[in-house]
Amino acid sequence: MRKPVVFVTLFLTLNLPIIAQFSVKYQPDRQPTTNLQYFTPTGENLFVGDCIPFAHNGMYYLYWLIDQGHHSALNGLGGHQWVLSTTKDLRTWTHYPVVLGIDEDWEKSICTGSVVYRQNKFHAFYATRRLQDGKTIEQLSYAISDDGIHFKKQKPNPFFTALPAYSPRNFRDPKAIINPSGGITLLIASNEVKAPIQAENGCLVQLTSSDMKSWQIGSPILTGQFAVPECPDYFKWNQWYYLVYGQDGDTYYLKSKSPLGPWESPRYQSLKEEMVNVAKTAEFAGNRRIAAAWIPSRRDNKDNGGEIFGGSAVFREVIQEEDGTLSTQFPAEMIPPTSQPITVSVVLDKLSTQQKGNAIKIQAINGLGAAHFQDVPVNSRITLLIEPSDKNEEYGLFLRSDQQGQQGYKLRISANERTVGLGNTRIEAVEGLDKLMTLDIVMRDDIIDVCINGKRCLVNRMAEQKGTFLWLYAKQGSVAFKSVTIAPIRQTTR
Repeated sequence: MRKPVVFVTLFLTLNLPIIAQFSVKYQPDRQPTTNLQYFTPTGENLFVGDCIPFAHNGMYYLYWLIDQGHHSALNGLGGHQWVLSTTKDLRTWTHYPVVLGIDEDWEKSICTGSVVYRQNKFHAFYATRRLQDGKTIEQLSYAISDDGIHFKKQKPNPFFTALPAYSPRNFRDPKAIINPSGGITLLIASNEVKAPIQAENGCLVQLTSSDMKSWQIGSPILTGQFAVPECPDYFKWNQWYYLVYGQDGDTYYLKSKSPLGPWESPRYQSLKEEMVNVAKTAEFAGNRRIAAAWIPSRRDNKDNGGEIFGGSAVFREVIQEEDGTLSTQFPAEMIPPTSQPITVSVVLDKLSTQQKGNAIKIQAINGLGAAHFQDVPVNSRITLLIEPSDKNEEYGLFLRSDQQGQQGYKLRISANERTVGLGNTRIEAVEGLDKLMTLDIVMRDDIIDVCINGKRCLVNRMAEQKGTFLWLYAKQGSVAFKSVTIAPIRQTTR
């Protein structure tokens, strides 16, 4: 999906026969039902792939690709299938078996797509990956359901193949839109064969039908992308229209006051988190929107190991600003529950002082000042206020560190650069870093998730460091760290 994502192929299976009705040992009744934030399926070598959120009658449907072995199934073609988890409150979830599976020898993966409700039926559109003359191609298929759970594939299957102007290898991820007339438009992720600049040939193709039988191809709604604009999403929210798409796994969006553009770039790309792959959204009660995506695994479970396909689910609450720009924050219902905050002692260096209200002031005009807490639980939620008062070069925290501050994960904040970094990933164009700001940090198992000012999020998967020291620091400036709260995360059951 992304530049660093590696599809792990099990070459030992290359000479084994591939049989119809491929399946994985996914057991819905073994999955957690209380919170799906950072969810990884229970089962042998199972992971979350692309997410396909959908909403109907107050129910949030999370269709998602179940991955076995990091894309290695069926000789590396994926073997993905759709499973389903639903909720009405984001707290309690119900899981279902495979709802769109591999039933034929030629189906090598049931790829990403979308769902719409039309004429009292759920319509699921997706791409099917297959082999043709020894080459991998992707073609379009769809299925219909009365309840959104039990789908029946429609004939012909597949119903559409890429035309010569577009890549048959990359022709996937149909996003279905119901037209005012009741017909369907599909946005298809592909490449233009004759793009002016072949290095920038990614596009979103339009297909339209009034009867679900004959399809007309229109001009692309988006062109000139450096990679296939995969897993597209499209929605109207209040007075704005949004076009969302992935580029090597990173998620971008454009906004417009008109259904088909002209599209304009937002002030910042809040959905673009390097470790949040191809986010898509669905509406939720109270005119809210909840995005769902996946955090990739890392090769050999090392902090600097390359990303590999399949990992854990992650959710973001999407906030709409007045100018149409989108922000993100943790969905309140999905923050892991904690025990009561604990009291931990703080150790100050010579450039740090403890002030009224337990605020820690670091004044490091000509260097670096620091303070630290010890006995911080590895799995914990940390909240605090930060108020910089000078033109700092940078400031931030070291998480899961040691007594010397040599190990751990650096959370680096730079108001000058407008960036926030967490270990080996970062986000850009972050506003408000030179003013009083809030930080909300969740550390659970190998995932560290950060929310800045309730507007921008940043997550990373880091498994190796388990230190119990929390360092605060400021460099070339003065910063006050206030209201530091540390609460252990409770272990939850199903």
